[in-house]
Amino acid sequence: MPLKPLEHDRKYGELDQVVRAHLGRRADDPEALEAYLRHCWRTRPWVIGVAEHQLREYAQNPPGRLRLRLGEYYPVPDVGVPDDELQDWLRGLADRLRASVETGQAPPLATPRTHWEWHARFPELAQLLGGWFGQDMPEEFGDHDTALADYRETTDPGLVAQLVGELRDLLSLPLDESDHALALTELGLEVDPPEPLGPGAWLAELADRLR
Repeated sequence: MPLKPLEHDRKYGELDQVVRAHLGRRADDPEALEAYLRHCWRTRPWVIGVAEHQLREYAQNPPGRLRLRLGEYYPVPDVGVPDDELQDWLRGLADRLRASVETGQAPPLATPRTHWEWHARFPELAQLLGGWFGQDMPEEFGDHDTALADYRETTDPGLVAQLVGELRDLLSLPLDESDHALALTELGLEVDPPEPLGPGAWLAELADRLR
């Protein structure tokens, strides 16, 4: 019987976040876990201890093949770690999380450095760009203004307000035009900003029009 959402979150919710922070990167890349820690210390520091516990519990009690096949257990996404090394890798992550909590040492605040961190910090902006400004935008909406109008008309005002806050947050970072272009790409943009605006100017226009 597949895991129910509440059971999954209670047992594996933060474990899943830590592991997904490593997708697309080397398993031993310290920047992946630093990104997770930086975001959590900034927004919800209490979950770091939850993640440490879930990682350690999973490492101590790995699932058998039958439970995985039946969907009764969380299958760790492939991060490039051999099966016989996975438990040690999870324990190593748990040790680093515990050390961060016990010492109170958090990575310094910084611009997001991983794909996971961009999406964790700017989730509603990722929703807008991935959902309304993908490669099919010209065929679906015709132009940027129509796509933005559709987002505003179909999205809860509270989420629109959240998006404005995320845009202001992004614009406050010390980024140049190439950095803004990278941020937009990481967050799901698949079309160019409307002419004659560059990436930074378009972000500023979005914030002004949605506020």
